[in-house]
Amino acid sequence: MKLLVTGGAGFIGSAVVRQAVARGFDVVNLDALTYAACLDNVSTVSDSPLYSFEQADIRDRAAIDRILAQHRPDAIMHLAAESHVDRSIDGPGTFIDTNITGTYTLLEAARAYWVAKGRPESFRFHHISTDEVFGSLGPEGQFTEETSYDPRSPYSASKAASDHLVQAWHHTYGLPVVLTNCSNNYGPYHFPEKLIPVIILNALAGKPLPIYGDGSNVRDWLYVEDHADALLLVVQKGALGRSYNIGGENERSNLQLVQTLCSILDELRPKPQGSYSDQITFVPDRPGHDARYAIDPTRIREELGWRPSVTVEQGLARTVEWYLANEDWWRALQNRAGVGERLGVTA
Repeated sequence: MKLLVTGGAGFIGSAVVRQAVARGFDVVNLDALTYAACLDNVSTVSDSPLYSFEQADIRDRAAIDRILAQHRPDAIMHLAAESHVDRSIDGPGTFIDTNITGTYTLLEAARAYWVAKGRPESFRFHHISTDEVFGSLGPEGQFTEETSYDPRSPYSASKAASDHLVQAWHHTYGLPVVLTNCSNNYGPYHFPEKLIPVIILNALAGKPLPIYGDGSNVRDWLYVEDHADALLLVVQKGALGRSYNIGGENERSNLQLVQTLCSILDELRPKPQGSYSDQITFVPDRPGHDARYAIDPTRIREELGWRPSVTVEQGLARTVEWYLANEDWWRALQNRAGVGERLGVTA
């Protein structure tokens, strides 16, 4: 199977690219190389004869048509997206443009390519989305694939719209699609504007460890390598038109998560005195901050036999170890726009 991976220089996309090449897939990495992309994320596979790179924007129909005609993939794995909620609060237009218009453009290009190939049943358009499209949960319950959409941020609204477009292209035009909605990812190569890398890097720099509100917001944490494994399974064996929720089965509040990170850092790189938890600082909450996300992964477990392989404690330890060992990687990204700043407060 030859894969075209959009957003393959980003956090999750690069994990998919690395795993796919390691497993013998031919992979075309299509990325516009915007602020959160980094080709160093795929440096371990960039010399492989199975790997090729195309710099292009998913909104550029002519470029997408050319790339599809040249590389002739068997499946498209669509991960390219604007994804930082705080940035969507400050500048929603980019999210509408990339996540909605970009997905539409890619769908139309994929449809034309699929039709020109004779509508092969083996072709797949795999759309990768988020659990944030389902809105906010109370203390109980979990998101299933049947949960009604209720997005609360410009980011999640744009992803919900793209999900609906993909399903519409399946039902209206017969395009062979599969969809996945994942919980919060973390792990190596996580761009340093998201919570976990912010906490690790601020801790090492002796800076405050910012926690929104009172830290009670709950997320289900999914190790990025586990997510990539699930995505490669779904693109090969997922049922057409079906969506699959991918969760880590690791719910933690933001405060619990940060305290765990501090404990790991205390062990791996102890301070001269005190604990990294002494740097925890509560800051004004994000506007419209969803209280809790939780994934019910029953469908992917029962239909495809997938479960996460690591607990959040194991995954966080691996993540901290990776950041400690890869300072050159994250230091090179710290001068990019918005990194190290508090975003998403203009509302």
